[in-house]
Amino acid sequence: MTTPIWIEAAINGPWGKERQPGIPISIPDIVADGIAAVEAGAAIVHLHVYDVETGRQRDDWELYARAIEGIRAKVDAIVYPTIPILGSSYAGDMINSGRYTHLEELAKRGLAEWGVLDPGSCNWTSFAGIPQGEAGFIYQNPGEHIREGIDVARRHKVHPSYAIYEPGFTRLGAALARAHPDLPVPIYRLMFSDAFAWGFPPREWALEAHLKLLAEDAPGAPVMIAGLGVDLSELIGPAVARGVHVRGGLEDAPFGCAKTNAQLIAETVRRVEAAGGRAADVDEVRSSLARAGGS
Repeated sequence: MTTPIWIEAAINGPWGKERQPGIPISIPDIVADGIAAVEAGAAIVHLHVYDVETGRQRDDWELYARAIEGIRAKVDAIVYPTIPILGSSYAGDMINSGRYTHLEELAKRGLAEWGVLDPGSCNWTSFAGIPQGEAGFIYQNPGEHIREGIDVARRHKVHPSYAIYEPGFTRLGAALARAHPDLPVPIYRLMFSDAFAWGFPPREWALEAHLKLLAEDAPGAPVMIAGLGVDLSELIGPAVARGVHVRGGLEDAPFGCAKTNAQLIAETVRRVEAAGGRAADVDEVRSSLARAGGS
């Protein structure tokens, strides 16, 4: 019997077309790419929205609502937004009170099943920029911001998608989940990179290290491989063998990727199947989370 593997499509990302020229920026293009990714096998779509005049991320709930409703009008999928990358030039404008304002407004309207919640801060510097003296930036998630995200998730029954850039993110995220039993089950999204000097490279030993920590701190939690500026192809087989889910798409792909989101997701599906898995449908994702104690 084949293992159902959740496949997430991360269709654009924080940097606009600067590093990834093929990403969708306008709402109609975002909707079209999201639909195509689901039709290619994704059950989950993660997206950023933008001010089309500047190309900068703009975390406005009304923009997200247009994108999410546009995708869900044609296909059934979990579609969820990002948060501002505080500390970077990619952060976009903070709207109203904080980094989770848009998520709360979407959740009030039944448009957010999942939401990004990154339990930690870390240095971001690219390997390519280090010889040129690139300073990079500190991706900031202060404790009060993390608590804000936790509170929104608890009030509105939104599953936190934890981006695990460093092992400490797992430890803090798991501790917060234990401290708040009413928090919907978090998804631990393990972030690998070939481009940035944080976390682990996409290696089987690195996946194993993450999983050993998770077995201690969050046994049985749903886990996904993902990343930024990375080729995860060689890690998909080991992930599927361990029941770990997979993210793909232009946000994660090596910079300058010439493929479309639909092509990348179709390739991910083929690799999952070659490893003995199959792409789970969205009902299977939702029911699995419900069995794990989510909402």
